Amino acid sequence: MLDWFITLHPVIQATLAGVFTWAVTALGASLVFLFNEVNQKLLDIMNGFAAGVMIAASFWSLLAPAIEHAENNGYGVWSFVPALVGFIVGGIFLRIIDAIIPHLHIGDDRDDAEGVDTNLSSTTLLFLAVTIHNFPEGLSVGVAFGAAALGVESATIASALVLTLGIALQNFPEGSALSMPIRATGASKGRAFNLGQASALVEIIGAALGAWLISEVTVILPYALAFAAGAMIFVCVEELIPESQTNGNKDIATLAVLFGFALMMTMDVALG
Repeated sequence: MLDWFITLHPVIQATLAGVFTWAVTALGASLVFLFNEVNQKLLDIMNGFAAGVMIAASFWSLLAPAIEHAENNGYGVWSFVPALVGFIVGGIFLRIIDAIIPHLHIGDDRDDAEGVDTNLSSTTLLFLAVTIHNFPEGLSVGVAFGAAALGVESATIASALVLTLGIALQNFPEGSALSMPIRATGASKGRAFNLGQASALVEIIGAALGAWLISEVTVILPYALAFAAGAMIFVCVEELIPESQTNGNKDIATLAVLFGFALMMTMDVALG
């Protein structure tokens, strides 16, 4: 059924995958037309689940293929180096972006905005917070398809598709978790939806860029895979997990992390 997809260039594959993850975000953002606010307990569960999915994806879909590729290409006992370097650089890159771009995490007051000082509205800052953290998700999808095209044993089209599905699963609640707080600031439902779905457009760019870089500069493959993993882990630890733990729903949010991790692990191992 997917024969037509397999024959496409990896950049096209990644771009289509990015469009899919964006569409799921838009679907989640569309809930703003049906509800005025999201239940806080449900939001904490969603954030925990998303963190679990991303942590599992970071290892099975990104770090493991990075290490395997290095082992198969002459790194020997140093096969951990590309994964280590890429992972650390990915996290540092996100930290630098966080420090530079003004943004506001969902649930925080306007005075708690991070990044450089700015007069931007709370609505714009909320949008920027989700947007800058969506880029590594798109990048991870792109490098996964690029790795599959290069024949890395554990980086197959199936595993790239599973990663795409995992990202999409956590994008649905993310879309609603952004559009509804924006609506609560006084924005119209249409504007709240538009900002919610637009926050994931960067995933399409990240996916295409990741696949293109891997296709053109193959030597960076293990570093790029680990870079995406480091960036995603940074998002989980810096944003998703703390947000799920600060509203009195720690236990169920933690269980959601475990469930998200288990689900993504199962899909990647069984289907990938």
